[in-house]
Amino acid sequence: MSVDQYKKEVGMMNLEKLIETRESISTATFPIPEKELLSRFEQLYTGAVNDVLREFCLLDQALPNHIIPLRDYRTVAGFAFTVKSAPNVKVKGEMEFRTQMLDAMIEDSFVVWDTSRDQKATLWGGVMTATAKGKKLKAACIDGGIRDTHQILEADFPVFYEYRTSNGSLGRCLITHYQIPIKIGDVTIKPGDVVVGDIDGVLIVPRDIAYDVLVRAEQIKENEKTIFCWVEAGDSVQSITEKGGYF
Repeated sequence: MSVDQYKKEVGMMNLEKLIETRESISTATFPIPEKELLSRFEQLYTGAVNDVLREFCLLDQALPNHIIPLRDYRTVAGFAFTVKSAPNVKVKGEMEFRTQMLDAMIEDSFVVWDTSRDQKATLWGGVMTATAKGKKLKAACIDGGIRDTHQILEADFPVFYEYRTSNGSLGRCLITHYQIPIKIGDVTIKPGDVVVGDIDGVLIVPRDIAYDVLVRAEQIKENEKTIFCWVEAGDSVQSITEKGGYF
């Protein structure tokens, strides 16, 4: 049987739908300017946004809780700029590829970096922070190590991370990709998704539903103002629940 006959009779594995689901990158636009969208997300907090994502049946949008804020940040929001690296002994070409990656970063990006669970090196430090701030990025989330912590703090640039060490990245790991879909914990992050971070961690809002999530989260925030007023007025738990409140 020829190869063509085999393909026709047996059929090749159809992966088109899987590829589309896993690798497609949304180019959805919003009914409001992008900067307004981010600004309005920054008036919210991750808890309210996460509750809305649950209403959309998305229960795994928070990045793993080993990723923590360097400071107790108020809410910061940006568009995902994804980076993928992995432990590697290779050095040649690393600096050139890093330069190419940094050149591709644009204003309002929120860097989300999948380190392949690297536990040895740092992927973010003082110079990276200065570069990101100069390019008007919003924040960086590193599923791994940072260093030059005093420089990051002095720059007042939001960074979320797992651990600190003085180990540099060169000779320990290699940046392999950027602006591709990545996965950290149970969360898939695609370039252009909305990333929201605050004192409680980092949350990913898929771009296709970002505006709808924003509007609903704003409603929840307003609802909670009413509930707080009922609590402050001394209403009973039963009364608040009967009026549509929740705890």
